[in-house]
Amino acid sequence: MSVELPREIRCVLVPAGSLRLLLPNATVAEVITRPVHEAVAGAPEWLVGRFAWRGWRVPLVSFSTLAGAGEGDAELTVRVAVLKALGGDPRMPFIAVLTQGFPRLTTLNSELIIPTHDGNELPPGVRAQVLVRDDVAVIPDLEGIEAELVRLLAQDQPGEQEVHDLSGADDEPEELDGAA
Repeated sequence: MSVELPREIRCVLVPAGSLRLLLPNATVAEVITRPVHEAVAGAPEWLVGRFAWRGWRVPLVSFSTLAGAGEGDAELTVRVAVLKALGGDPRMPFIAVLTQGFPRLTTLNSELIIPTHDGNELPPGVRAQVLVRDDVAVIPDLEGIEAELVRLLAQDQPGEQEVHDLSGADDEPEELDGAA
């Protein structure tokens, strides 16, 4: 039985430091002003912390730090793209990445995405490197990043498996309505 793939897919190019992340548009839940976050004890540098969003404690990732790329202009990193998690772990339905500027919507097909990988090992968190029209972009390994976040956050909270706070005690980020 053959499954027919869509001829075109709506995607977004998300600026993250010196990189552009290529993601399906449906993955992006919301773009918000960078919220106040709490640090995660003993976390690697790329796990910036967690913040409250719609009743969830969402992990905040610096993808450019994870991949070992340049941070770009730190003063422009004032937004966060909240992404729908793909790993299926009910404790973590969302992750977030720091962004510089706004994601750019684009419609792509197989002829418009050209792999550029040179055979060397890909950076951590990167599934593929591609050329999209005139932009060099990376396709992040979201499943791998999510699995590592689940592992790290389980260590951060021994005995506490639930990330979602049902008590309503978490404060909402200040500017949720200031999205994109």
